[in-house]
Amino acid sequence: MSRIRSVATSAQGVNRRTVLAAAGAVSLSAGVGYALRPTDSEAATAAQAPVADSRQTTAETALAPYTKGTTLASVAAPRNSSGYQRLGDGPGWARVVRSELATPKSGRAGRRTTLAAFVQLTDLHLQDVQHPLRGEFLRSNSVHAWRPHEALTVQGAISLVERVNALKGAPVTGAPLHFVMTTGDNTDNNAHSELEWFMKVMSGGRITPNTGDPRHYEGVQNSGLQLYWQPESTARDHDKQLGFPHLKGFLAAAVREVRSPGLDLPWYSTVGNHDSLLLGCYGVHGDPWLAEAAIGGKKLMSVPAAEAKKLQDAIHNATDPHGAGYRDLLKAHARSMRSVTPDEKRALYTPADYLKAHLDPAYQGRGPVGHGYSSANLDAGTQYYAFRISDDVIGISLDTTDPGGMPNGSLGTAQLTWLDKTLKDNKDSYAVVFSHHTSTTMDNTRPDPAHPGDKRVGGAAVISLLSSHANVLAWVNGHVHENVITPHKAASGGRSFWEISTASHVDYPHLGRIIELADNKDGTVSVFTTLIESAAPHRTDFADLSQTGLAALYRELAYNAPGASKALAGAAAARNTELVLHKG
Repeated sequence: MSRIRSVATSAQGVNRRTVLAAAGAVSLSAGVGYALRPTDSEAATAAQAPVADSRQTTAETALAPYTKGTTLASVAAPRNSSGYQRLGDGPGWARVVRSELATPKSGRAGRRTTLAAFVQLTDLHLQDVQHPLRGEFLRSNSVHAWRPHEALTVQGAISLVERVNALKGAPVTGAPLHFVMTTGDNTDNNAHSELEWFMKVMSGGRITPNTGDPRHYEGVQNSGLQLYWQPESTARDHDKQLGFPHLKGFLAAAVREVRSPGLDLPWYSTVGNHDSLLLGCYGVHGDPWLAEAAIGGKKLMSVPAAEAKKLQDAIHNATDPHGAGYRDLLKAHARSMRSVTPDEKRALYTPADYLKAHLDPAYQGRGPVGHGYSSANLDAGTQYYAFRISDDVIGISLDTTDPGGMPNGSLGTAQLTWLDKTLKDNKDSYAVVFSHHTSTTMDNTRPDPAHPGDKRVGGAAVISLLSSHANVLAWVNGHVHENVITPHKAASGGRSFWEISTASHVDYPHLGRIIELADNKDGTVSVFTTLIESAAPHRTDFADLSQTGLAALYRELAYNAPGASKALAGAAAARNTELVLHKG
């Protein structure tokens, strides 16, 4: 693949990084975790042509800067000011130039060349909402614990894929897009059913977001419990009292077959705590009782608020990493559980299962094989890797989940050492680091049960390491479900870089992010961030229960979810931005 073209009108210059890459001198370290070519092979020793192959363009379809289809042009916004709020087209979000790490120089737009352009998706939280081990019952204590739109995560994610496929390229530089990276919590509850849906959403295929009885939905939304929105009942449940609609046929529509076109770009995957742990917080692999309960025929749907609070406090205070209190609660309420249809597709998946799904040829889509992971990862039991994005840029995907349990993350020292070596070995390439957790949520340093001697380190150690390498431009992550962009200004002699945290696609405003890297040819680099919504229309029609209609409803229900924060879009300086920093 040729290097991404310059957005300047002059011919592209040749720099040292380009020469080194072309000569094969830029080498990614040999070792576990590398996916350097779009094949499933053992860890390679040298990077050759970039594997993140962009969309092909022709002279007739030359790319140009644009705003349509991004939040620069329009963002979903409420049309009424009280009660249940219907959404429609709202004003876009302007781009903000941030200069905390370097002063922008005039004329840079005419000089710059593009280094890379890609899309980040994060926190899709695809949910098997009928799964026996979900914790909807926590809503008796906290209204945030269950969302009325959760049955539509698959439809919403497909619509986001459709948006990415419709993008004309990079909105600022006009460059082709190289790839899509998901930064974790791709699934919600570590269930095989959810993992299969995620792989098909990303790579394409037909999906029936239903488990248990194939004929109809079995879950909290037709339980008759006032605690949850009962869309097909006329009863005045908790959410209908707030204006939620009565929608006949909603549940049947939510679990019927849908189709994903799959991304028409290569895509890579990063693991999150909800992909690794039950409920995103419990390290329970090997627990036979929970393993059987996951595929069994009983589901707990309600508990007293005091009991829900006790469990939530244990999660919040990180005092029950192996879910003993959760297991005890389920056992104590065995007689009050409701019968559902057992289903082996709901089995909990292991880290090895996660890797095997990515390596499965059935889910290759536009590639690469393994979506970043390789057979070397499977052999070593690791979930981190590096890959070449373009001639001048490498990507590094970390595994920040803590197998010891609880939602926040950390790194093992073995992985930290690998990260340091990878950056040193590729000092002539810029680097973008991907992870699920943010620097501020890497404070969980419980030992890894499988590697008790591998000391865990937190976010401060990662910042310190990244700041010691002159080639790091950005650290891209998720987890907090909010747009936050943080400048990390290094001490004298160190490297400053930007940390870009992107909001989820399960909580409003349901966003993804385009990221562009450009050399301004004046001693600075610009990192452009542009947020996108799904392709579903902003306006909804309660009579439209088609796949697209449900994707639109997914967004509107999320906006109105009781207790939902309206601040997750973040400040203007964390949305559409130009982030300037000095070249390494």
